[in-house]
Amino acid sequence: MLRALHDEHADALFAHALRLVGGDRQRAEDLVQETLLRAWRHPEALDPGRGSVRAWLFTTARNLAIDAWRRRSSRVGEVVTDNLPEPPQGPDEADRAVEAWTVAEALGRLSPTHREVLVECFYLGRSVAEAAARLGVPPGTVKSRTHYALRSLRLVLAEMGVTR
Repeated sequence: MLRALHDEHADALFAHALRLVGGDRQRAEDLVQETLLRAWRHPEALDPGRGSVRAWLFTTARNLAIDAWRRRSSRVGEVVTDNLPEPPQGPDEADRAVEAWTVAEALGRLSPTHREVLVECFYLGRSVAEAAARLGVPPGTVKSRTHYALRSLRLVLAEMGVTR
């Protein structure tokens, strides 16, 4: 059905869409595509008993063009350019590796009880209750150990020359 609809009305619909968008072929093609998509989603609108199929297509295309125009005109400060912005510069793999080694070395300098609570909660992603069950201590102990372990880790990292 959609193929027959396209074959019968696409050329006229494209010409209509081209007029609606001021000759911009890309926008006209997008408009035709969206109009035909709406027709596919609402086949009941294409019932000849309800009126002309072409009139429905043209009206839908016109409404879509108006909606698009309203969206564009409501945007403040939109800049159209052919130049892509530079991608944000994030840490590269070497920086991540050095950071991981530094944290691993700092964790190695902590007491075993502090190290294991940080590994359970932060690296293995366990909840306080799960970490408490695995470590065989009450949840309150996990919370306090985590607090003091993070303080110790900050001190060790500061001694290593790591700053925020």
